[in-house]
Amino acid sequence: SQRKPRRVIEMEIKDMPKLESPYVRKEINGKYVCTPKVAEGYEWVFKDETVMAIEKLDGTNVSIVIEDGMIKSIFNRTERIPFFNSGKRHIIEGLLESHERGYCNLTDGQYFGELIGEKVNGNPYKIDGHIWIPFATYSQNHLRYKSWGKYPKDYETIREWFKTLMPLFTMKRGDKEGFVEGIVFTHPDGRMAKLRRDMFDWYYENLANLAHNGE
Repeated sequence: SQRKPRRVIEMEIKDMPKLESPYVRKEINGKYVCTPKVAEGYEWVFKDETVMAIEKLDGTNVSIVIEDGMIKSIFNRTERIPFFNSGKRHIIEGLLESHERGYCNLTDGQYFGELIGEKVNGNPYKIDGHIWIPFATYSQNHLRYKSWGKYPKDYETIREWFKTLMPLFTMKRGDKEGFVEGIVFTHPDGRMAKLRRDMFDWYYENLANLAHNGE
């Protein structure tokens, strides 16, 4: 019988775009922090009701390419990661854990996510091993702040709101005191922006107070 030709998929591999603050930042007292001025081109963050506020995970960006329902390629930023790689073994471990949990049951395409765990950024989430968290599925479905949009979107209100952000990721493991870095604002058309807690002046004031009190 004649062999069926293999379907060839041509896909442009992309890097996760660099996310910028929707507020203009400048150096104040030696710290590069937000000002109340909205950055040009980022008005949509505060004006469009379809924007989602999603917890920003502090990990390393990893994307996977799925073809014919299978993971065919793995990228750390633009570096392709072979499956057998002793130097990046933790990335493969994280993807295997994610696959076991069903997070990789995705249609064909390229998907971005954050790899977190023991060997990534000091493991602020205090998890054992590693796991890959896909942004377009898990994060948008489970790490979305529903309080976004329920309050005025002026600078002062948002500045104070950031002080009360709950760690949604660690809360799912029963840890209400866990680490939360900030938020990624996501528009349905693909536009994104980010705000970290350390982009606000109060963050450094809190650190100074803790140091003064010897904590």
